[in-house]
Amino acid sequence: MTAGGLYVPLITPFDDAGRVDPGALDALARQVLADGATGLVALGTTAEPATLTDAERALVLDVVARVCRERAAELIVGANTEAALGDLSRWSAVTGALTLVPPFVRPGEAAAVAHLGRLAAASPVPVLVYHVPYRTGQPLSERALRQLAATPNVCGVKLSVGGIDADTVALLADVPPGFAVLAGDDVFVSALLALGGHGGILASAHVATAEFAALVRAWRAGDAARGRALGHRLAPLSAALFAEPNPAVVKAVLHAQGRIATPAVRPPLLPASAAGTATALRYADRPAPLSARAAAGSSA
Repeated sequence: MTAGGLYVPLITPFDDAGRVDPGALDALARQVLADGATGLVALGTTAEPATLTDAERALVLDVVARVCRERAAELIVGANTEAALGDLSRWSAVTGALTLVPPFVRPGEAAAVAHLGRLAAASPVPVLVYHVPYRTGQPLSERALRQLAATPNVCGVKLSVGGIDADTVALLADVPPGFAVLAGDDVFVSALLALGGHGGILASAHVATAEFAALVRAWRAGDAARGRALGHRLAPLSAALFAEPNPAVVKAVLHAQGRIATPAVRPPLLPASAAGTATALRYADRPAPLSARAAAGSSA
């Protein structure tokens, strides 16, 4: 994996019969890469992986891996067990694994770090730790994150802590060499980049991909004016896309834009509401302020 950039965690589109739609997935993957994404994430939480069969998960990886191989793009895959990590060797295009802090059991920091170290040792590709304590119930301190940074085959962290907390600020004040810190809370991506983050894994970047890519480039180039302009434009869009459980609103917007055949999600999720979809579409279709348009164009 590279040191950062914009990664889009792809949805899994379904057709009118409720099956995985490989043609739509291929088109989405190609479009976001053409619009400036560094790479793709397959089988992350946005992809509804728990609702997919083994055959469907393999189909998703076949499609996305082919696109990434043809486009020389990075491919990160959600994998949380030794068996799932081992299976990644079947796809040569895979460059990293997104591996969740152990959820629900709340084993404590020391056990979580040890567990992730064991998985990293078993993985054929570098592991990007997915730290999302409001879902897993297991927080990690700055000290634990630095221990993970020193763990062989751990290349970084996707930070989704619900904002910018003190541990995030302390980590970014002195990031360990070779350890990528990627934003996972879309609304806060500009703030994390301003503090020195390296990029983001952003479901919102299915929409306005070029602007999200320009946002990452602007902050990494030290251009605060461009970064702020783009951040102010994109934060309300992200908030609207996440106003209902992900990826329902993202799928509804993509369907309304004619990019996928249906907005369907699988239980236990429900489809996005009409009001939520309409709000997100207003932000998606709203022209960027002149300063943000200039930032996107000059960063392309």
